Amino acid sequence: MAAEGAGAESGASPGVSPGTPERKEYLFKVLVIGELGVGKTSIIKRYVHQLFSQHYRATIGVDFALKVINWDSKTLVRLQLWDIAGQERFGNMTRVYYKEAVGAFVVFDVTRGSTFEAITKWKSDLDTKVYLPGGDPIPAILLANKCDQKTENSTQSPSQMDHFCKENGFVSWFETSAKDNVNIDEAARCLVQNILANSKNFPVEENETGNIKIDHETLPAESKSQCC
Repeated sequence: MAAEGAGAESGASPGVSPGTPERKEYLFKVLVIGELGVGKTSIIKRYVHQLFSQHYRATIGVDFALKVINWDSKTLVRLQLWDIAGQERFGNMTRVYYKEAVGAFVVFDVTRGSTFEAITKWKSDLDTKVYLPGGDPIPAILLANKCDQKTENSTQSPSQMDHFCKENGFVSWFETSAKDNVNIDEAARCLVQNILANSKNFPVEENETGNIKIDHETLPAESKSQCC
């Protein structure tokens, strides 16, 4: 899901000359998926609210939160981060949750090899249920989470990870730690860059005020939760 339009009041800001280009605003739906307990909720809490807790309860169904980014002087990006419960696995409900997403984080826990082994299934499920208007997969970034807890035997080597991402269609990968706030902002920036690069190919329509918007349904901006 993505949306683009003019400024918050759909008009030029005070002091801005009529010839100045209007600020573009986007709303992007981004999925955060992976096995139960890999730290998806913790990553979102750290990124959106700069908070970390050892006591998050398991997500039931799906939660979502909003992150507003002043990308540059002419661009504002709203990321709607959908936290898909790990126990959803690859069921029919994920098709509903994935609808209109334009990017994804796929997360595994570097201390649990089984969560890495499940990544290919999550990526395959993602690619079969949501894609860009031209049919290409949506950009996805692999997050090797809980790097603050890793041991020498707890994760793949960087070269192996590079090869894995190339073979499975990930645009990049990052070692992350929600606890220590490692690489979460960097990973998000990388994903947004890829989404913006694709945004010119999204179907658009012109609204009554002449502002351009992405032709997708928009969702409420405030944080909400849903249960299946």
